Amino acid sequence: MSDNPQTERTIDFGYREVPYAEKRTLVRQVFDSVATRYDLMNDLMSLGIHRAWKHEFVAALDPRPRRTLLDLAGGTGDISFGWLRRGGGPAILSDINAAMLAVGRDRAMARGFARNLSFAVINGEQIPLPDRSVDTVSISFGLRNCTDKPAVIAEARRVLRPGGRFLCLEFSRLRITPLVPLYDVWSFQALPRIGRVVAHDADSYQYLAESIRKMPDQEELAEMFRTAGLSRVSVRNLSGGIAAIHTGWRL
Repeated sequence: MSDNPQTERTIDFGYREVPYAEKRTLVRQVFDSVATRYDLMNDLMSLGIHRAWKHEFVAALDPRPRRTLLDLAGGTGDISFGWLRRGGGPAILSDINAAMLAVGRDRAMARGFARNLSFAVINGEQIPLPDRSVDTVSISFGLRNCTDKPAVIAEARRVLRPGGRFLCLEFSRLRITPLVPLYDVWSFQALPRIGRVVAHDADSYQYLAESIRKMPDQEELAEMFRTAGLSRVSVRNLSGGIAAIHTGWRL
């Protein structure tokens, strides 16, 4: 028997159980595959509604000129750009995936956001920033892909200044029961087929649909926030709970 418990642990990768140490590589391969079509992917997965959800999320971040933002799993930059557009202070656009971050950097340059925006390849489970160094931490549609979700939440709290907030926008659990069967058909039948036709990548879209179902629901995620030491935890459902915004304060 191995003396290294991590070699024996398994974790979900969609509906598959994979060795714990392999999930990060498998997720990276998915996002390497979809990086140049990430916005199209989100449009397909949400029928375009993700744009409204992100608008609401950026408003919830409450950007202010003197506040700083760490945007975890920031991907192609939508949240960081929204923060700056609304008058927020300096932001760090970060992602564990270099291909995604490269797309975000190119978009930032094209939109004139580079002056108040820095870029960093960051694993949210081990954030290379000092304790109490930023005012706001965000993660948008990224937490479900993280191997150790509690570690990400704990790290977000660690780098927050007292009075700062961690906000998470993520797919969650649909609360409108009659719509659940239709939602399942869309997620597991239509979406992979569209991914095959439009993006030539059915497998990545299959994983992304499955990862939504494996994500902790609203109450479970709120409890993870509290366990990490965040206070005044709140949940706001979007589109009947298809997505949700979780907020926690470091007091």
